[in-house]
Amino acid sequence: MLVKDTKRLVLFVIPTLLLLGTAIRLYCNPEGFRKHGTEWEPSQFAKDAGDDQDLLFSSEVIPDDPQTTPPEIPQEIPQETPQEASQETLPETLPETPPDPAATPEHHEDTQSGILPLPEDLGATHQEVFSASTLDKKFFMIDFGSGFPAMNPNIIPHPTLDNTWIIVAQWRLENKESQWFAELVCDATFQDNVLRCLHPPTTLTVAATTGGGRCEGDLAFFNTNIGPHDARVFYGPEKPFTIFGSNSAHTCFGQFAQDLRMLVDWKGDRENLNEFRLGTELQRPLPWNPVEKNWFLFWDSNGQMYAHYDVAPKRSFALINADGSVGPDLAPHSQESDERCMTKYFPKLGPELESIHQATNSLRITNCNRNDPMCVPNDSNTFVFTIIQHKTFFSYHSVYEPYVMVFKQQAPFDIHAISRQPLWIHGREKYPDKSTSDMFYVTSMSWKQKGQKYHGFLDDELFLAFGIEDEKAAGINVLAGDLFKNLGACFEE
Repeated sequence: MLVKDTKRLVLFVIPTLLLLGTAIRLYCNPEGFRKHGTEWEPSQFAKDAGDDQDLLFSSEVIPDDPQTTPPEIPQEIPQETPQEASQETLPETLPETPPDPAATPEHHEDTQSGILPLPEDLGATHQEVFSASTLDKKFFMIDFGSGFPAMNPNIIPHPTLDNTWIIVAQWRLENKESQWFAELVCDATFQDNVLRCLHPPTTLTVAATTGGGRCEGDLAFFNTNIGPHDARVFYGPEKPFTIFGSNSAHTCFGQFAQDLRMLVDWKGDRENLNEFRLGTELQRPLPWNPVEKNWFLFWDSNGQMYAHYDVAPKRSFALINADGSVGPDLAPHSQESDERCMTKYFPKLGPELESIHQATNSLRITNCNRNDPMCVPNDSNTFVFTIIQHKTFFSYHSVYEPYVMVFKQQAPFDIHAISRQPLWIHGREKYPDKSTSDMFYVTSMSWKQKGQKYHGFLDDELFLAFGIEDEKAAGINVLAGDLFKNLGACFEE
């Protein structure tokens, strides 16, 4: 009897051990399975917030949609060793910063789908930025409180309170299948090096929009959406705004703008509440994409507002009115010089699973120090800037690399400069065993000082707010000059 039981036990244990060993091998080396088996791809409509930071439509790949499947833009990035912040990094005509001869351009030939490997020498591939206030120079976390996990954060100065900021972020609900979305908001201060709500957060009172029934096929689930997606909160020259995604009357999913003061208990001035008093759908020059996202507003030197729709495969922007109506696409006026500059400084895209897209709102900067009596803003030394991101997808993990893009504040708004290397936020972890690093995706930026809205100077501090791995919200405060010290000018030969 004992012998029979032993034989049965052996017949059970040996196959179990073999299956366990195979599972361990697959976990440690998934690429090995791909090399010896058939290729497989992740679901194109998985609800992965890492792709453009939206829980619902993040990983969509829409056929013939240039926003989700941009064509290759051939470019090279001259490498340069990071240097100390200079106060003359964005003058009237950008000084040429010679590339480090020891550094070599990024190459994609040896990586899957043209995706860059884990950087071994940050000084050769990235421009590392450091906090201007934390003791360890690393970023800080953003905390809305227990029970309120959040992503896609935004930070703006409180209009009346010192050392206090308004923070807004997408509420990350536990029910991944929910079609209800909301943005958390609260007043926050730094507590133990964490930007934390002073009181439990509330939600932005954004009204649900009614779409035109244009979500069909694989996008049909958008028809049941309720609430705002992936909001950006920022100051314009005069007042605060939010832009969010919601059901559209013109396409499947569009972009809406609203005066933030109508959505919160605003303690500051309440002048000019007529424009964007209600959520207003922003329009664009034709053609529409089925799902629009990541648009940003910018203002010229005369205070006229424009909307910027795309940066790749080519720019698209237009004058926009308070009712959301729009003029013709103005990008063709600077297309030749813009494409030449983007080709020079944007990374060369691989054949698939890579894209370049808009990420943050815009700000205006004057290329000198605020405390310099000779520093007088004008069209020759003042520019609009934003952050764009190069997204890669390697070993089923997304990585975003942020670049600063600077363009002129008067027509034709041609691109003036682009980061030579992507920014690396100090504290971002690398994982050599998995050939990857933390997924940081920058969502918004703002000046840190109370009362400062759209315009700043090189010696002003600003916040970059970003998400980490679709799970956490964080930020870093840096000197504006640090973001601009490694720019490549478009006019450089």
